[in-house]
Formats: sequence, C-alpha cells, structure tokens
Amino acid sequence: MPSPNSLRVAAAQMTSVSDLAANFATCSRLVKEAASAGAKLLCFPEAFSYVGTKDGDSVSVAQPLDGPIMNQYRSLARESSIWLSLGGFQEKGSDPQHLCNTHVIVDDTGKIRSSYRKIHLFDVDVPGGRVYKESSFTEPGEDIVAVDSPIGRLGLSVCYDLRFPEIYQLLRFQHEAQVLLVPSAFTAVTGAAHWEILLRARAIETQCYVIAAAQTGKHGDKRESYGDSLIIDPWGTIVGRLPDRLSTGIVVADIDLSFVDSVREKMPIAKQRMPIDFWKAASL
Repeated sequence: MPSPNSLRVAAAQMTSVSDLAANFATCSRLVKEAASAGAKLLCFPEAFSYVGTKDGDSVSVAQPLDGPIMNQYRSLARESSIWLSLGGFQEKGSDPQHLCNTHVIVDDTGKIRSSYRKIHLFDVDVPGGRVYKESSFTEPGEDIVAVDSPIGRLGLSVCYDLRFPEIYQLLRFQHEAQVLLVPSAFTAVTGAAHWEILLRARAIETQCYVIAAAQTGKHGDKRESYGDSLIIDPWGTIVGRLPDRLSTGIVVADIDLSFVDSVREKMPIAKQRMPIDFWKAASL
C-alpha cells in the first residue's frame, strides 16, 4: 500500500533499432501505458529514438533540441500529461562529424526543462566483446545538471557515467539531488558483471532513489544490450524491476521523498563528509 506521500514513476525497457518511426511508435505505446498506470514521470533508456547498425550512424540523424524528432516526443509528453526523461538523444554537435549524447527532461506541457550532455564517453575494449569508440563521433559535455520536478530534484547522467561516482557525489552534495536518473545501453558483457551492483552502490552512497531505464536485446548483428530496467531506493533496495531482461515494457514503482529524508537523518553522511586533499594524499 503506497504512503500518502508517494509519487509514482516508471522506467522503460526497449530494443531501439535504426528506424526512427518504429522507435517512436514503441515509445508512444509505453508513454500511454505509464500515464494509464498513474506515473508522473517515465524514463526512457539511452538512444531511445535511434540505434544505428554501426558506430557513427547516429550522426546522420542528429538534430537540434528544437528539431522535429524532439518535437514529436515533446508532443507525447503534452498529450499524456506526463514528464519524460529522454536519455541519450542524438543532438546535433558543433560540426557535421559529431553529435552530443544528450539527456533531455520534458515536462507534462511538452516544455524542455533541462538537458545534460554525457560527460564520460564509452571508449572501451570490452573483454570477450567488441571495441567501442564513442569519442570518435561524440562531443563530451562539461556541466553537471540537476532539475526540479514533481517527483523531486532530479540528477541527470547517461550510461557510462555510472562508473564515475564523482558525478553522483556532486549531484547529491552540491546540487541536492533526491532522484538519480541513469538511462543506459549497457553491453551484455558489462551489464551481466556490473549493472545492478553499480546502480545499488550509487543509491547507497548518495542516499538517493535511482531510476535506470535500459536498452535490451539485439539491435542488429553487432550490438546487444543487457537490459534489466531498475528502480532502487536510497537504502539500496530494488523496489521496481521488470519480470525479465529482454521484454519491452515499463516497470512502475511508488517513491517517497520522506524516506529519502529519513535515511539521510539516520545516517547523516552529508554532515560527516571530510574534505580530502587528493594531491596531498597522492604524495604520501
């Protein structure tokens, strides 16, 4: 039984492909499902609108945030009166060879409230997998971003950022985030090894809710995502999870910001944090 202070949220799980119209149709269906379930916010995974068949394909579909692709999704939010977390949108970059991997927050009137450009780019030789070089076609962002919403203060990130706890520390202790959003397309190999444990660690060390919407399944011959969309509370407990990692659908959970306050009061790490001089520590 949800508490009187609870707020309903949802996280999507899907398998985006190299077809903008097909992905939009899937997202439209999931938005309607989340709105019918009473969710105030629906979070989509990284690359929700497009996944190319090879690295760099997405540059060809990149558009500005006021372009027709984003305007479609803004209309979805307005028509269903729901906030949307659109993680990993292919935003047009500063030159024709690059894009920005941008997390966009749209309110229930269709207005863009905030955007965050992914800082940490996925340049990795995955063990037993393939080599990724996101920096070859993506410009890194520079700014930490948090935004107020009906379900609390949201801290924005994208996928590979999850491996860098500093960004989440800044979101919590400098930007006062209560809910961390982690839209992702984790590889099958790295997801199986680290996805859940990293998400729960970020929730525990920041005392925030974490909403992690995930891509899943095979996007083509060369790319496969792990799946497992999760909603985690500030104590590190999973409070929402789809029945399986491969299905397209939404997971819904009721979150309670008074529980955030309770966890933080009982374990006041914000007051107990000690300044650390990393340069001095490195020289010892």
